[in-house]
Amino acid sequence: MPRARCTFRQADLTRAIKAARAAGAEVQQIEIAPDGRIILVTGKSLVIDPLDRELAEFEAQHGQN
Repeated sequence: MPRARCTFRQADLTRAIKAARAAGAEVQQIEIAPDGRIILVTGKSLVIDPLDRELAEFEAQHGQN
């Protein structure tokens, strides 16, 4: 069985990531659709590290220096 033709190149993905970073976006997830579409999911991570949460609570209560 022959391999399916590749619908995207690594250079395409690299360009998309560099463009998102240049625009100030933080890439969280990358999806590549079977038709070759490259989907970049951007934004802050929804998963919060428990230590980060504790630090934020401490800073809120005691103020930042």
